[in-house]
Amino acid sequence: MTAITDPTTPRRTRSRARTTGSLLSLGALLATSVTSTALLTAAPATAAETLLSQGRTATASSSEGAAWGASAAFDGDLTGTRWASQWNDAQWIQVDLGSSKDVSRVVLNWEGAYGKAYDIQLSDNGSDWRTVKSVTVGDGGTDDLAVTGTGRYVRLQGVTRGTGYGYSLWEFQVYGGGNAQPEPGGAVRVSGTQGNWRLTVGGQPFTVKGVTWGPAMADAPRYMPDVKSMGVNTVRTWGTDAGTKPLLDAAAANGVKVINGFWLQPGGGPGSGGCVNYVTDTAYKSNMLTEFAKWVDTYKSHPATLMWNVGNESVLGLQNCYGGTELEAQRNAYTTFVNDVAKKIHSIDPDHPVTSTDAWTGAWPYYKRNAPDLDLYSMNAYGDMCGVRQDWVDGGYTKPYIITETGPAGEWEVPDDANGVPDEPTDVQKADGYTKAWNCVTGHQGVALGATVFHYGIEHDFGGVWFNLLPDGLKRLSYYALKKAYTGSLAGDNTPPVISGMTVTPAGSAPAGGEFTVRADVRDPDGDPVTTKILLSGNYANGDKRLIDTPFRSLGNGTFAVTAPEKLGVWKVYVQAEDGRGNVGIETKSVKVVAPPVAGTNIALNRPTTASSAQASYGDCPCPATNATDGNTGTRWASDWSDPQWIQVDLGSAKPIRTLQLVWDPAYAKSYDVQVSDDGNTWRTIHSTTTGNGDIDTVTTSTTARYVKLQLTARGTGWGYSLHEFGVYS
Repeated sequence: MTAITDPTTPRRTRSRARTTGSLLSLGALLATSVTSTALLTAAPATAAETLLSQGRTATASSSEGAAWGASAAFDGDLTGTRWASQWNDAQWIQVDLGSSKDVSRVVLNWEGAYGKAYDIQLSDNGSDWRTVKSVTVGDGGTDDLAVTGTGRYVRLQGVTRGTGYGYSLWEFQVYGGGNAQPEPGGAVRVSGTQGNWRLTVGGQPFTVKGVTWGPAMADAPRYMPDVKSMGVNTVRTWGTDAGTKPLLDAAAANGVKVINGFWLQPGGGPGSGGCVNYVTDTAYKSNMLTEFAKWVDTYKSHPATLMWNVGNESVLGLQNCYGGTELEAQRNAYTTFVNDVAKKIHSIDPDHPVTSTDAWTGAWPYYKRNAPDLDLYSMNAYGDMCGVRQDWVDGGYTKPYIITETGPAGEWEVPDDANGVPDEPTDVQKADGYTKAWNCVTGHQGVALGATVFHYGIEHDFGGVWFNLLPDGLKRLSYYALKKAYTGSLAGDNTPPVISGMTVTPAGSAPAGGEFTVRADVRDPDGDPVTTKILLSGNYANGDKRLIDTPFRSLGNGTFAVTAPEKLGVWKVYVQAEDGRGNVGIETKSVKVVAPPVAGTNIALNRPTTASSAQASYGDCPCPATNATDGNTGTRWASDWSDPQWIQVDLGSAKPIRTLQLVWDPAYAKSYDVQVSDDGNTWRTIHSTTTGNGDIDTVTTSTTARYVKLQLTARGTGWGYSLHEFGVYS
């Protein structure tokens, strides 16, 4: 998860290597442009609809007060005004369209107090009503209902409330003139007018409520029922090939759709997967076009296919491959190629839309200029998800979009903690992040057509804990936050333990191999007994993203003594609480592991130091011998990559020596001797080992000498020998 910036163009929403404003009301948006039409796939499309209800006379059975009258549900303001009824079931709200109209669709944008069961009714005279749609399992959010009928008056008749409050609608929209009849074969369309688009499947409205797919494709039959139970109707992939079929089959069996992805270099943001030249490499483009066409033809008739997604974050990622005018040429060439792919897909499959994903709204001008054959845009956005709407407005775009990855703030978006590493949000903050992201998507009604949030993954590692909804198959607060966003209810669910107030002491100076203290308050909302574990990740210390068990002991009252690793650097500490019901709470803080203190004075500090060799230019080098005696564990001596090698320090005069502390880099010595001398010529060995394992070696002795040497005879790695510190204590 590497941060990338581009100061010349609109906001970067995220950048991550793959396996990452103000609101405008719909009424204002519709008023700005009502004539341009979204690009449709090359097949018979539904007729454009007209919004019939906005600003029309409205009445209701009751309201909570003058500020929540019936007219507020028809004023075009999706987030600022609302109708709210009294707190009982038999409530209604209706609108007078002025004359008899053909009605094709009703959109209800619920506030938190929603209708679980209700009827949509039509009337010619406002007295005699006929029901054209009944809903019995409403879940709040946005209900987009296809209806067929004619009438002057349209009424929502409440039957059962979904909460203890009344009924409350931000907006009640009635549309006419559209053809809501199912299309043969369940064709997927992007239809509508500027700022008033919708996605349909077989003619029926479809809002993408999705997740990105993490488990193996072959495991889809195992996990897809759970995905469905969350209210998910779509999963997204990044690649499509022969191995995709088990996922598609399992999705179809559970009534779930799939956004089939196609990978292009440099996908995933920072140059991952290579840096192809889109201006000159015609062979690469030809091969990809042929490959993609093959799988489109293979899966175009699969009932799970929803749309095709060409590329992932490559417009942003190209800045890690090129610069200046060449970068501009590559971005234009890339998006032009995406358009070539879109045209090819449409020629093979006219019944499914084509989109392309990036992680930076600054990519959209390139698509607008070079890729007119895309049916809609796509964006990966995390902590800045709510800014996408304003960027869309400011850019004057004429296509809708979906969010193909979103969730809580990532590494690249959060401030660093006291140890200089990204401060990971808490479980509660992550859950809130998913809720906020979904609200931002649904808030851009008529333009944002849904989202696939990141990530339905099961990896139990550094990245998995940051983003996965069920690491190691265990459900966490974020899982349930998303389920509530998609279904409106968690009734009957047993939910995870909640961890709060986690602290690490000392956070900035835990001694290697010693103990530090972790404290956390753990509560289970269902009263389940909780099992607590302590885990560590060396992602920032040695690049190992795994979570490893570490020795710890309970001190009572939510406090634990934890054994620090031997490897110096910043580690992540995880408190993991499991309830035995398949749920988990995980909280994490960082700890800086330092060399343990040594009694006495470091008599080697800044003394003349020499070595058999030193790396002049590799990685962070030059790495001279003097770096090993400068008292700074951030610098190192590094030898040539051969055996044997040596490093020695001149103490200036014969001095008593009691302890040596060797702080190794990962390039350590497996076998070495510690030797001392009075004259720098005649040496005597005071310590030998053939089982060195790196990290920190502490050697105790009782001798007197002027010179101290490490005679290094066998490396522990394929590199040379490397020491951060060579301490000699009197």
